[in-house]
Amino acid sequence: MNYVIIGATSAIARATARLWVQSDARFCLVARDEEALLLIRDDLDARGAASVDTLVADLIDLDSLEGLIDAIREKMATIDVALIAHGTLPDQAASQASCPAMLSALSANGLSHVVLLTLLANVLEEQGSGTLAVITSVAGDRGRQSNYIYGSAKALVSTFLAGLRNRLHGSSVHVLDIRPGFVDTPMTSHLKKGPLWARAEKVAEGIVQAVSRKRDVVYLPGFWRLIMLVIRNIPEVVFKRLQL
Repeated sequence: MNYVIIGATSAIARATARLWVQSDARFCLVARDEEALLLIRDDLDARGAASVDTLVADLIDLDSLEGLIDAIREKMATIDVALIAHGTLPDQAASQASCPAMLSALSANGLSHVVLLTLLANVLEEQGSGTLAVITSVAGDRGRQSNYIYGSAKALVSTFLAGLRNRLHGSSVHVLDIRPGFVDTPMTSHLKKGPLWARAEKVAEGIVQAVSRKRDVVYLPGFWRLIMLVIRNIPEVVFKRLQL
């Protein structure tokens, strides 16, 4: 199996890669931190991966992404699974006060994803197989004052994935939207944790299972599906008064 993991240094991506390791597993890992990439490469090698290649890339540089996909294809003749896992957790107050900060947040968490998806979808459609899996967020289900810029980026990606899934139906290309809730990772280390928080390893288990079962949309952990169903159905006249 050939795995491409974009944003491979994220906690969820690292945990997922470890679960995919087997004797025939070949990886192409992409991230901007070369030192962290090499540590993950060594870890996967030690766990028995058949091969691990790395590529350093600035994923917010949208003009460079077509070249990145070309570089990935030089490493791998075919792609069985492409997992897009990069992103940031922008400061809502700073982003709503500054258009450059807002655009940077949208690029990191939305625009870069849809550019990559456009390129990868064409690759997988041409080869006639493969899985596109993307980590979005429950934040994309409904805009909330506490994180609507981040949520808007994730909503863009989820809607884009829905359209891709519709377009690629019947082509043997699987499109998976992964919507985690609160996950305890280095990116969220400054936030207070509570009972709804999950470990990256638990989310990774759900990703591996969803890819294997060819799910369309998965909430991780699963209880977030019910939580977001409730939140999506709160009438707007009530919802706009809530401090969420």
